[in-house]
Amino acid sequence: MKKIDLVILAGGKGKRIEKYTKSTPKPLIKIGKIPFIQYLLNYYSQYNFENIIILCGYKGNLIKRIYNKKKINLIPIKCIVEKTALGTAGTLSQLKKKCKNEFLLINGDSFVEFNVKKFLNKKIRYKFLGRLLLTKNTNYSSNKKLSNIKLNKNNNKISFNGKLMNAGVYLFKNIILKNLKIKNYSLEEDLLPKLILKNKLEGQLVNSYFIDIGTYGNLRKAKKNLNKITERPAAFLDRDGVINYDTGYVHKLIDFKLKKNVIKAIRYLNKKKINIFIVTNQAGIAKGYYTEKSFLDFQKKIKKLLIKKNCFINDVRYCPFHPNAKISKYKKDSKFRKPGNLMIEDLKKNWVVNLSKSFMIGDKLSDEIAAIKSNLYFEYDQNNLLRQVTRIYKKLII
Repeated sequence: MKKIDLVILAGGKGKRIEKYTKSTPKPLIKIGKIPFIQYLLNYYSQYNFENIIILCGYKGNLIKRIYNKKKINLIPIKCIVEKTALGTAGTLSQLKKKCKNEFLLINGDSFVEFNVKKFLNKKIRYKFLGRLLLTKNTNYSSNKKLSNIKLNKNNNKISFNGKLMNAGVYLFKNIILKNLKIKNYSLEEDLLPKLILKNKLEGQLVNSYFIDIGTYGNLRKAKKNLNKITERPAAFLDRDGVINYDTGYVHKLIDFKLKKNVIKAIRYLNKKKINIFIVTNQAGIAKGYYTEKSFLDFQKKIKKLLIKKNCFINDVRYCPFHPNAKISKYKKDSKFRKPGNLMIEDLKKNWVVNLSKSFMIGDKLSDEIAAIKSNLYFEYDQNNLLRQVTRIYKKLII
């Protein structure tokens, strides 16, 4: 799998919805109880991005305060705040020394469902600089050129005067950054039309849910529909003893052995649109058997291994603390550590979870206690995860 970064444009002033953006940057407007940008981070972080870079403009320090130097599903987040307004194209110039890989660029105020893995893995042909995701235009016309795009299905070339529109998702080769100048200009008004006219961009059509929050009408639709569309049951899974055999402080791939039918079980849950959350105590960090960094590196390897097999984990929580830790900074009686339930509760805060149809599988009493505290249906691991989750699905969800 090639190395790709995720870049989020989060700099617009949101003038058309100024009632909401006087004190809040547009990506932080809450849909339900969750900021809009969190929906984007949740959706994309199941994939194998090296880094997430959020390009912040208007009131960008508010975004930076929440997300900078954080991780989501093991991916580090970096926020870059503009010193002066650079526009959606000018702000990309800040990536020159920060982004060494191909990058997926997305708008921080729009959401679209599509096959991200397929979009990323399809190689950009040599004569193109990037690929645009296109969708059918229903009632969007803020940018006349990019709201009227034509796609040649034979060679994926794009031109103007069609009935498709830009979906706000772009895969770019890193070389596109080379000639970008630090000035205030627009991606959609200036840069992209120029590249389309020069035949430097290809397109890919998707027919699925699309929403942006740039107008009062669309924001109302997002507030009404986005929660419903993204709300899912969740499978909270312990790692050692459920995903893999627990041979004692597993932290190397050579010792990582998947249990029976785990791959098939994860694919089953993915297909049924059930989010998968790993919730794991990692006392080995506190006891000095391995470092927190080595745990994270190991967990990333597991994530890559699973993605290669078309298995996707939505998020991971781990607790490095232990009351009898040898490493002083981890010596703590934390409620994040099971039987405490704060790992579960933290996931519930950041995701739209259908709790009544969610469940937890573990192999220890501490797992059961944590699940009970969070009102989750619980079962002990039964050594055949596919058979177990299939039965639970039929019991709780159908």
